[in-house]
Amino acid sequence: MSLRETLSRSFRHSPLEDVQAIVTGTLFVALGVALFKQAGMLTGGTVGIAFLLHYASGLPFGALFFCINLPFYWLAYRRMGLPFTLRTIAAVSLMALLAEVLPHWLKFAELNIWFAAITGGLLIGAGMLILFRHRASLGGLNVLVLYLQEKRGWRAGYVQAGLDGLILLSALAFVAPERVGLSLVGMVAINAALAINHRPGRYVGMS
Repeated sequence: MSLRETLSRSFRHSPLEDVQAIVTGTLFVALGVALFKQAGMLTGGTVGIAFLLHYASGLPFGALFFCINLPFYWLAYRRMGLPFTLRTIAAVSLMALLAEVLPHWLKFAELNIWFAAITGGLLIGAGMLILFRHRASLGGLNVLVLYLQEKRGWRAGYVQAGLDGLILLSALAFVAPERVGLSLVGMVAINAALAINHRPGRYVGMS
């Protein structure tokens, strides 16, 4: 057995570790989304698109998020493989569920909007980082971002920031400008966490 194969086995995640990471990472993101939602903010990616549609139509956020991601699973399968796709489907489904039940489990009598923006952003960034390191995502644009990092070496945080900026501009049609500005603060926190911590070659664990 080669040294590379030995190291590959040594740092491979077990199925239990992958399950734990999907639950933990998705919970972090859901908590951050709950803070954003309470403060009337939004974020980028398919989460941001679901926020936009939720604010525009009043339809449940969780159901919108789940449906928006359906077309992206084929790309995930073609570009990232079946295991990644199955883990992503699990994370997206859990996220859609948590987005609907967390407001019943967790209520804020008072919430500072700056705290919501920064803490919510860091929670979402940390949750996405956990998912990425176990070869999972929250679907949609995350799949494209991960593909570009793996194939071209483009940092996930920077690519995500550009796409998220487009979503923020679209939000001005539905969300008050000051809330869009706060959303930008939250998105900076998300992408800073990814750009600093999610670099090619930095993490050796594999799923």
